Amino acid sequence: MTIDDAQLNFSPGSLIALSIVLGLIMFGIALDTSLEDFRAVLKAPRAFAISLVAQLVLLPAVTFGLTLLLQVGPSIALGMILVACCPPGNISQVLTYRARGNVALSVSMTAVTNVIYIVMLPVNLSLWGGWHPTASTILESVSINGWQMLLEIVLIIGLPFAVGFAIKHRWPAFAKKVQPTVKWISLLALLGFIIAALAGNFQFFIAYVEVVLLAVFLHDAVALGLGYASARLGGLALYEAKAVTFEVGIRNAGLGLGLVFAFFGGLGGMAVVAGWWGIWDIIAGLALATWWGRRKARGATDSSGPISGSPANETEAHA
Repeated sequence: MTIDDAQLNFSPGSLIALSIVLGLIMFGIALDTSLEDFRAVLKAPRAFAISLVAQLVLLPAVTFGLTLLLQVGPSIALGMILVACCPPGNISQVLTYRARGNVALSVSMTAVTNVIYIVMLPVNLSLWGGWHPTASTILESVSINGWQMLLEIVLIIGLPFAVGFAIKHRWPAFAKKVQPTVKWISLLALLGFIIAALAGNFQFFIAYVEVVLLAVFLHDAVALGLGYASARLGGLALYEAKAVTFEVGIRNAGLGLGLVFAFFGGLGGMAVVAGWWGIWDIIAGLALATWWGRRKARGATDSSGPISGSPANETEAHA
């Protein structure tokens, strides 16, 4: 049996648990989101535009090319495309903070782009997956319902975000108090869930992990590099570039894993790619953030300041 034929085992109860965990993550993001975060995007339109183009256009396109270059199997290719089409993960804010980047920009970008991805995830997946010479056959065979996927994403992302945002607006003190707890519990629960999912299908993981190790390693490195290169070529200071790097490079692979089981029957290549990505991007992101943070701590030149990233602010940061 090849990885393209393998179906990973996942109980209906586990799927419900995954949806709850993902919803809790979005709820936690919303508890830390205010109207000011959306206004902040307007204060840094260039940074937000660069980040959005890199995520919605460049990352799926580069991923598409990478699958062709590596000549991976159909299910691995579609898994990579799915991850590239997922919204950013909120751990990007933690990594941006650790890297001494612009956390305010990271928070505002994550808040706005997660709302945009409610519509753009199924659109991008259908577009890039449908164009792929081999992965397109999987999309055709499952007869994926775009409206059903949209509804699933609205329930997992949109509804918890709306509830959390309403609580933040109505009871800000309460939201501020519980948000750190919700945030860390949801992140640890997601990581634990991914590890448990891989452990529960250990025979498949061991049999096929070598096939996806290189693909996920290169894919994640490309995503982080693309975020950084886009930001720097777009003229952003390093302070903002760090935030954009993690916004593009850290994807919500947990959501991707949930969609694999909800719409693709736990297809082997897709599930292993999404599951391993969810672990590896945290490891790679943490390593990069720690390196950046230590460079700053040693007195390396950097720029910091408000999210506008103006030259004046950069000069003050160097002083």
